[in-house]
Amino acid sequence: MTTRTSSSVTTATDSPVPARRSRPSWLPDALVITGYVGLALVLTSGQWGHPGRLFRQAGDQVLFEWMLARAAHAVVEGENPLYSTALNAPDGVNLMANTSVLGLGVPLTPVTLLFGSQVAFCVAVVCCLAGTATAWYALLRRRLVTARSAAAVGGLICGFAPGMIAQGGAHLHMAAQFLVPAILALVFRPGPRAGQELEPGVWRRSVWRPGVGLGLLLVWQVFIGEEVLAFLALAAGVFALGYALADRAAARRHAPALLGRLAVAAVVAAVALAYPLWFQFHGPQHYTGMAFAAHGFQLDAASFTASARQTVLGDDWLPGLLSPNPTEENSFFGPGLLVLAVVIVIWLWRLPLVRALAGCGVVFALLSLGTELRVDGTATGIPGPYRLVAGLPLLDLAVPARFALVCVPVLGVLVALSVDRVRTVGRASTVPGLPVRLLWGGAVAAALLPLVPTPIRAIPVAPVPAFVADGRWRPLVPPGRTVVALPPITGAALSPVMLWSARTGLAFDAPGGYFIGPSGPDDPTARWGAPDRPTAVLLRRVAQTGVVPVLTDADRRQAVEDLRHWRAALVVLGRLTHDESVRRTVEDLLGPGRQVDGGWVWDVRDRVG
Repeated sequence: MTTRTSSSVTTATDSPVPARRSRPSWLPDALVITGYVGLALVLTSGQWGHPGRLFRQAGDQVLFEWMLARAAHAVVEGENPLYSTALNAPDGVNLMANTSVLGLGVPLTPVTLLFGSQVAFCVAVVCCLAGTATAWYALLRRRLVTARSAAAVGGLICGFAPGMIAQGGAHLHMAAQFLVPAILALVFRPGPRAGQELEPGVWRRSVWRPGVGLGLLLVWQVFIGEEVLAFLALAAGVFALGYALADRAAARRHAPALLGRLAVAAVVAAVALAYPLWFQFHGPQHYTGMAFAAHGFQLDAASFTASARQTVLGDDWLPGLLSPNPTEENSFFGPGLLVLAVVIVIWLWRLPLVRALAGCGVVFALLSLGTELRVDGTATGIPGPYRLVAGLPLLDLAVPARFALVCVPVLGVLVALSVDRVRTVGRASTVPGLPVRLLWGGAVAAALLPLVPTPIRAIPVAPVPAFVADGRWRPLVPPGRTVVALPPITGAALSPVMLWSARTGLAFDAPGGYFIGPSGPDDPTARWGAPDRPTAVLLRRVAQTGVVPVLTDADRRQAVEDLRHWRAALVVLGRLTHDESVRRTVEDLLGPGRQVDGGWVWDVRDRVG
């Protein structure tokens, strides 16, 4: 009997060699995932333990905090999760027609109930970034590459590219892409071998079971974000077309099973989504169109080689010139990564997968340039490719700048394929004194280091008045009545009342808020918030300018009429930039207020009746 060691063969009569304890097979994967989670925690560090801070796009964070709090409230109270009157009282909000992220809010209900909406939001951001990276890592590891390091690098790009960081600090529905790899894995599942297509067992395994799973994932994605699903469907279609052109024989072999899975998934999803989608388009407070000019949100061609704000080389000036706003820096890949991608495509061009990926990436990069090409902040007058599809259903409502997000996984997969290929080639080849793996690893590192993200920027925000946070308002607000926060903002801006409502677990109903709704009872045209009431316009102007207007008796009568419309019980003023001007204006409208911990309050129950 013999035992093989690293240097010799020994007999059983020699002194025994201690058995080397094998490393668990799951440990390397766990370390990769832990690294992703750790990076996501660092990027969100600006808010952990800081309740008085929000990420830079504060209004968007408040919106999603409220949506997470609303989902938890609906679970606990057994309420309709698709509609709520806790906001925009008395008319309510069609949550299915807004970015309600129920697919995140419902699973995070325990976190929201135990730790509050801010912690739930931060946990959601961590799950979106690290979860997306992990999902792509798993897909790459199982299907496309053999080297764990290649999959880890690909997942890192897919989860933490500049566009993902920009969306993660504001738009949960866009950053939550962890279902995308799973959906693609089922759509492009390896089909049966030649001659097996008609076998019932093979058909069941390759069509029915994955088709049902795909349908359920599609339903979940709809409740996270329909926009990502729309982009995914378009990208998968472009990729499939490119792959079919590159390898027609494989396309013909796999097409029957693929189409079968899609048919099964469509039936499953249609049954589950029939009522929610009806509610979205025909339920209370539904709307048509968009509340903003989506076509105006496009990217500058120069943005693809620039550095985003939240990277080690980024600044505020250039990204502000090349992108519509800080949340839409979806294309800032830097010159190194793009050059690397071109080299990879040329090197691996013979692979149908690479050709399909390259075609898909180019198409969506061009679409992100919008209806008119801009370079370095200057309009060139050259029509953008988006004009060709801008009038198509769904695409007419899409934000062109977000098409560039499709390029993120394209680049991640290309880099992963190259790293995996180099590891194979590098075992037998060298270039003047340096292993191929070391040389290519240096090139990948040089391309990615400028894209290293920095923590998402946070800004201070006025806290919830203690009078509201502690519940001292409760004895003063009868059932069916509302709390009006000043100013009663109803448009696309940071809404104090939404923050107060979210942080108190939707403890009270309130008018106003930041959402998309109809322009009026008989006009379904989309607009931000509810139609403005005269008093809301007046107080918002005072809050913005600090100028106290001269009021008339007509203004005072209008204020009472608006309070009746809102079914107000209390009017509360928290901390504002021009809070003294707002206080003086409200006292002129309603009479003296009462100072409370954290602000001022006016009891208007006797006025409203």
